[in-house]
Amino acid sequence: MKELDAKHNFLGIGNEFSNYKDSQIVILQMPLEKTVTYGKGTRNGPKEIIAASHFVEYYDEEQSRELCFEKGICTLSPISFEKLSLHKSFDKIYTEILSCIDDKKFVVVLGGEHSLTASSVKAHNEKYSNLSILHFDAHSDLRDSYEGSKYSHACTMSRVAEINPNIIQVGIRAQCKEETDLSKNKGIKTFYSREIKMGMYGDNWQEIIARNLSENVYITFDVDVFDPSLLAATGTPEPGGLLWDETMNLLKIVGMDKHIVGFDVVELAPSKAHPSSNYTVAKLVYKLLNYAFINC
Repeated sequence: MKELDAKHNFLGIGNEFSNYKDSQIVILQMPLEKTVTYGKGTRNGPKEIIAASHFVEYYDEEQSRELCFEKGICTLSPISFEKLSLHKSFDKIYTEILSCIDDKKFVVVLGGEHSLTASSVKAHNEKYSNLSILHFDAHSDLRDSYEGSKYSHACTMSRVAEINPNIIQVGIRAQCKEETDLSKNKGIKTFYSREIKMGMYGDNWQEIIARNLSENVYITFDVDVFDPSLLAATGTPEPGGLLWDETMNLLKIVGMDKHIVGFDVVELAPSKAHPSSNYTVAKLVYKLLNYAFINC
């Protein structure tokens, strides 16, 4: 994979701040779409996030800093999965991420469908001890198999749980009985969107979630966790989702109290009817980076 220039990289930043050697952060584009079952288009997610990021401000007013110039952000060319089987695609994702971690890079994965997450978790789990996974999603993704496949995007957190069951789920509002049972059997903690909104965890629910996480945290963020009124361009939008400020407050608290070691953002399905969704996700990626480096 090659480094992308300012016309094609995240935020549109020059080579001085976007070359691989000097950058602490690496953006990996993973336009994987092999098991999507409802709304399609996730393969176009990474390139549209990159394009929209050119309109995101470098300066984060919340932290009074320009992180991209402090740490450097290198964007690598998209990985092609067209000629690869699903299993070979997962192997390639794992290998590329592990290589970047070995080079002491903070890895951001832009998807693509959610099935890629298990490969990223596998790589991070091998390099970071005492790791927990913070999973943002409208769906549990805990089916053992779906439509004959154990590696569907609807099963990704079951595959993650086989690697590391220390999972906290946030924003869930659609799951089947099988998923509920597996969640209980595995000890997976779930903070349902409806319970959050009803005040069942009080006003400090973000702090409660953070306290349930271990020292090192990997974040997997399915953008359908957001309410469709905020982000509609996703394969399976569910009403009753999280809103922007409450989600950013949680991410900030996690960044302050824990060590975020990497993250993926998945399941954007760009739509000409909802172009603002692309920008919202690009902004999310940069905010997540700012929170990941809040103590650095």
